[in-house]
Amino acid sequence: MEVEKLVTEQRNPATIAIDQMTTEELIQTINQEDQKVAVAVATQTKKIAQAVDVLSQRFMAGGRLIYCGAGTSGRLGVLDAAELVPTFGLNSDQAIGLIAGGQKAMFQAVEGAEDSADLAVADLQRINFSAKDTLIALASSGRTPYAIGAVKYSKQLNAKSIAVVCVPQSELAKYADLTIAPIVGPEVITGSTRMKAGTAQKMVLNMLSTGVMIKAGKVYQNLMVDVLPTNEKLVNRAIRIIQATTGETRDAAEVLLNQAHEQVPVAIVMAKTTLDYTAAKTYLKQNANQVGKVIQQQNQRLTKK
Repeated sequence: MEVEKLVTEQRNPATIAIDQMTTEELIQTINQEDQKVAVAVATQTKKIAQAVDVLSQRFMAGGRLIYCGAGTSGRLGVLDAAELVPTFGLNSDQAIGLIAGGQKAMFQAVEGAEDSADLAVADLQRINFSAKDTLIALASSGRTPYAIGAVKYSKQLNAKSIAVVCVPQSELAKYADLTIAPIVGPEVITGSTRMKAGTAQKMVLNMLSTGVMIKAGKVYQNLMVDVLPTNEKLVNRAIRIIQATTGETRDAAEVLLNQAHEQVPVAIVMAKTTLDYTAAKTYLKQNANQVGKVIQQQNQRLTKK
């Protein structure tokens, strides 16, 4: 499809006179347009859930989450990948963000990079992308050659790919295994997909990655239990999480954290069962690190005695 015919490139009738509005009017107008984003994303929840299942199964089998895109889409992918590491205690190579043009493109445009499918292939080969990994290709227009090249290469390797676009019947959707397409309509400023389209992509990525982390046992109740206590702030957070989930005093929670070798999930299991460090760690490993599942199993075992 020609660029000028894409919905993301159409002029928005609600903002034709935005340059003549008062400051309050233009802010209200942007906010009104932004409210359409959540509605558009809501139409895709079934697809998003399917994607989470695909991603989580492959992630827990040792595959990586690989994001790729150009411009705003690429930056959002890099951001999501980077934030998973400290938030959920991942290794830096478990979630990787690729942006057309490399690290420099995070801060300034790299002309022509998004138009190169070969560049996407080279970037994937550089990180040893394999059939175990899952690709999340981001392109609001659904036609970026860099993203399409990445998905085509993924298919060659029999890996799985998920596309996140903001247009119907996109070129990218022809090649991806699953496509998520919240249609947010024309932008407030024509073609500025860093606005509604970018917000939609960010919302989708929040759901995808958070869903995968929950499935992977990185969350107990609604707490980020796999936090890495690498500084004073995070040590305090780890202790508070243990307190909140076990009812222990701060001093007792600190002792538990030390006994668990700074591993919050292990500390919680130790506090809520009769398991010692080695047993708690073993049971967590056997149960995909699902804290709640291990606690339930142990309580059932004790009840039967």
